[in-house]
Amino acid sequence: MIDVQYPPTNNAHKIDTMSFEFEIIATHGNARAGIFHTPHGDIPTPVFAPVGTQATVKAIMPRDLAELNATLVLANTYHLHLRPGDELIRDLGGLHRFMAWPGPILTDSGGFQVFSLTEINQIDADGVTFRSHIDGSKHRLTPEISMQIQENLGADIIMCFDECPVPTDYDIVTAAVERTNNWAQRCREAHPDDNTQALFGIVQGGIFADLRENSAKFLEKFDFPGYAIGGLAVGETKAEMYATLDLTMPMMPVDKPRYLMGVGDPDDLAEAITRGVDIFDCVIPTRLARHGAALTSRGRINVRNLQFERDENPVEVDCTCYCCQHFTRAYLRHLVKAKEILGHTLLSIHNIHFLIQHVTAMRDAIIAGHLEQYTRAFLQRYLRPVRE
Repeated sequence: MIDVQYPPTNNAHKIDTMSFEFEIIATHGNARAGIFHTPHGDIPTPVFAPVGTQATVKAIMPRDLAELNATLVLANTYHLHLRPGDELIRDLGGLHRFMAWPGPILTDSGGFQVFSLTEINQIDADGVTFRSHIDGSKHRLTPEISMQIQENLGADIIMCFDECPVPTDYDIVTAAVERTNNWAQRCREAHPDDNTQALFGIVQGGIFADLRENSAKFLEKFDFPGYAIGGLAVGETKAEMYATLDLTMPMMPVDKPRYLMGVGDPDDLAEAITRGVDIFDCVIPTRLARHGAALTSRGRINVRNLQFERDENPVEVDCTCYCCQHFTRAYLRHLVKAKEILGHTLLSIHNIHFLIQHVTAMRDAIIAGHLEQYTRAFLQRYLRPVRE
């Protein structure tokens, strides 16, 4: 099991959610530092979860994730249902054993991928009929089927089946909220207790305050162990996303972890944590790595650029990750230009390390009481143009 050190928990605010517990260790303004206890280990929050879509974080071994102090990994219901099959994974001992990851795992519901990746044949009140992006075969996904798939996979945190619409079209979002509400009730009926898997509800509503309130109020009565904010970072502006978080966070239970789905830009993490978000996931660190890009405290750089051909510096001078401790920008540029897999691995290690350290630093700043200073200094560095 991953060994994680936590701050003292004397006088902590502990909330029981069956075998899952959420402790709020410290607050600073709206931001919270906490611990979410799960059957496979503790998750210090705020937390950034690397995405392992197909039961693997691309180009990264579980051993490396442990060394990076990752405490939560996301896997994808849609992809694993289609290949290799959730029943096969169940029969082989569940996701933790299948992917050799002993720590907590979160699976999404499959809804986002169904609506974004596939050819939709039918959307109705019961669910969605779609064709696989792999071979065109026909499939059906309903709240009950999503629950069964996720129970087969065996993740610690599982998600209600929802519809993630275009966030700026009021009529489309209204219909999606109604479906999401109805599907959440059916998910709860199919998964009534949270002894071994914590079922999170998903608040939808696009950028519209009344629809967010409708969704949040409806979901609260089911007493989910945690709540996600869905339908953001899917087409709206950053200003619209931050404004939506401002109006949504007061609607959500204060004693449950809050999960902002699919968000991982460093500036977005900073802005969301100050507003009270606890959990994040995103493909950004590994996707950027596959395109030769690295996250630094002064913004992104692309090691493909000619300026790095003879650069003997690491990606970031004071970074403690394996990549920066051993390799130069010149070497990384060579690997990326030569399309060597090691380049993807090293840049992924660095990018995941960067985001985990960023979120950990914000957690420490919440506990120490200087979150504003950290956030202001970070954003001033990160958002200014890089001059190498």
